[in-house]
Amino acid sequence: MVMSAPAPSLRPPFAADPEERVWLQAAQRGDLSALDRLLRRHQPWIFNLALRMVWRREVAEDATQEILLKAVTHLSTFEGRSQFSTWLYRIAVNHLLNVRKSEMEEKQVTFADLGRSLDECQDADLPDESLLPIGHNLLVEEAKLGCITAMLMCLDRRQRLAFVLGEIFGVTSEQGAEIMELSAANFRQLLTRARHDLYQFMQNKCGLVNAANPCRCTKKATAFMRHGWLDPHRRQFTPDRLAAVRDAAPDYLGELHDLQRTYAEIYRDAPLTDAPKIIAKIRAALKTAG
Repeated sequence: MVMSAPAPSLRPPFAADPEERVWLQAAQRGDLSALDRLLRRHQPWIFNLALRMVWRREVAEDATQEILLKAVTHLSTFEGRSQFSTWLYRIAVNHLLNVRKSEMEEKQVTFADLGRSLDECQDADLPDESLLPIGHNLLVEEAKLGCITAMLMCLDRRQRLAFVLGEIFGVTSEQGAEIMELSAANFRQLLTRARHDLYQFMQNKCGLVNAANPCRCTKKATAFMRHGWLDPHRRQFTPDRLAAVRDAAPDYLGELHDLQRTYAEIYRDAPLTDAPKIIAKIRAALKTAG
């Protein structure tokens, strides 16, 4: 059977979805078209979780493929004792907690290290747009997303996971706790600590949240390219944009204080990006396995 290729759904991954249950039951019976729809529903969210955990797009694509293949391999064991999304994201979390360390993690980069690196990036005007493969707006957006993702890498993995799930994707403490196999209180503690460390750094360094800070994405982009942190020919964060996280999960942030809302919106305004070839690779792997 040839699997169809519907457009990825951008419904929040933990929203109730009766249609998903139908796909799941059909997929467990061997319906590859239903399996394709099920994977496409969650693949963008899994990929964007991985991208914020491992920094490099190609590593995130590999991690996403491995996570989804693990889920497919064990799909027959899912008994419905929890939501399918909880079961799937628990697989993702366990994989991402144990995946090979990124270069920033290997160097054990701290917020202090990142601050010094930003200070050492001398401000400069943007290069001539005619010499670039992308426009200035997209270049600056890539610089911004790279920088705020680098800030995430200064958190330890468990804090980072709690922050992405709770602050960016907007899961409840109960959902986050079930996914990470913690108590709700421990999940909230991880999230609170991550918010404090990250937002304190942003308050003291980032011009996006504090106008008194001199650091500006437009002035740092050229230095980022010079250091090899930004390659306009191989964008990490802006290709295949699907939507902003805040648009795909719009009902979040109600419980946050106004001060926290400013920081959180910077991360939730970041794009959900896609990596369509992941599904194609999984199709090929399933075909090979019969």
